[in-house]
Amino acid sequence: VQLVESGGGSVQAGGSLNVSCVVSGYNYRHYCMGWFRQAPGKGREGVAYIASDGSTTYADSVKGRFTISKDNAKNTLYLQMDSLKPEDTAMYYCAADSRPLIANFPLRAREYTYWGQGTQVTVSS
Repeated sequence: VQLVESGGGSVQAGGSLNVSCVVSGYNYRHYCMGWFRQAPGKGREGVAYIASDGSTTYADSVKGRFTISKDNAKNTLYLQMDSLKPEDTAMYYCAADSRPLIANFPLRAREYTYWGQGTQVTVSS
């Protein structure tokens, strides 16, 4: 199982970025997936989650600004980030688990088995 993120970069506050995660090595469409982020000196924070049926959950800090989606034909997970703020600056990771959904704590990092290497997002004021 391999997850590879891309699309990070530097942007000014108020701008947008779209990060992607290509997955391989398993039947992607039956797995749930999530996006997490980690800023220097802080713990890993769950940002967004998508179940195999397409249902989603977002952290309050990004609700209304970020959108998680997936393209099963391309085995790719996306995170569209709009109205970016300096506090969104972090390394962003995609994660996957073999369950079709996570019922109770979908934004908790320990719920996930597989992780990508991360892509850096930097937002300047």
